[in-house]
Amino acid sequence: MPSFRDVVGQQEIKDHLKNAIETKHVGHAYLISGEKFSGKEFLARAFAQALQCEQGGTEPCGQCHSCKQAESRNHPDIIFVTHEKPSSISVDEVRDQICNDVIIKPYSGPYKIYIVNEAEKLTPQAQNALLKTLEEPPAYAVIILLCVNEGSLLQTVRSRCTLLEMKPVPGNLLKEYLMREMQIPDYRADVCVAFAQGNVGKAREMASSDDFSAVQKSALSLVKGARETSLADQISLIRSMSEYKVDPEEYLDIITMWYRDVLLFKATGEIGLMIYREEISTIRKVAGRSSYEGIEEVLNAIQKAKMRLRANVSFELTMELLLTTISELG
Repeated sequence: MPSFRDVVGQQEIKDHLKNAIETKHVGHAYLISGEKFSGKEFLARAFAQALQCEQGGTEPCGQCHSCKQAESRNHPDIIFVTHEKPSSISVDEVRDQICNDVIIKPYSGPYKIYIVNEAEKLTPQAQNALLKTLEEPPAYAVIILLCVNEGSLLQTVRSRCTLLEMKPVPGNLLKEYLMREMQIPDYRADVCVAFAQGNVGKAREMASSDDFSAVQKSALSLVKGARETSLADQISLIRSMSEYKVDPEEYLDIITMWYRDVLLFKATGEIGLMIYREEISTIRKVAGRSSYEGIEEVLNAIQKAKMRLRANVSFELTMELLLTTISELG
């Protein structure tokens, strides 16, 4: 059941929304921005469910008829706006699902709530149609727009919304959450936290993904054996990556974190802040044989590899070029 207590971090936003419920000063429109998988929809659902809860508290009770309807996404007064085209939300969809619907009073709850996910996909015509409703909404209407970047929406739309920005979740909170809720060990939680960069959804996905664990093992095997393994064996290992549902850039991120650990250990001799602490024996060996300049050059080569991938250079060729640098310098 979505509830504010289950939202990791985001205390400022939670306090704002709970205060709005408690004081009954609920805005007619909210724009919640944050990167993909940051928990925007979960937060919006918790807010909507609390607003409609029959107990009238700042947290949804989870037991009343309204909460049960909301939890199953069958609440008649909590509307999730849908769209047929994956890349856009059309003016007709906004008119049919919001503008023409909002004039009908709530069926059972005190509010009629519209949640628009991926609001950055609203066409300019759709935003202008929505603007008319935002300017003169019924007293019971609450429109929640969720987007990755608020700058993608018209200023006239943004100016009529309460703007709330999802912040990266502090690493200690994220690690504690993963270990408590997903029962993963300390070292794996550290890796997920480092990759997620404060994004709860990404951290959860990595913590639960067997594919990610397999790709991580593959990437570390590749860099650890870069000097001793033949190019043919390296290419075979790279090709095996295609079996897994992991973004190729994440493969490069794993290698980046490895070399940052090497650089950190070389500079400080300490392991406390390292991500791959369990690999200390190999990291000590690599740090001892590599120069600072060589490690920095490898890190720069990884960034160039990412740029090649974004320019549609094949993953296999990109990795061959990177491994040449790693073999010489890493």
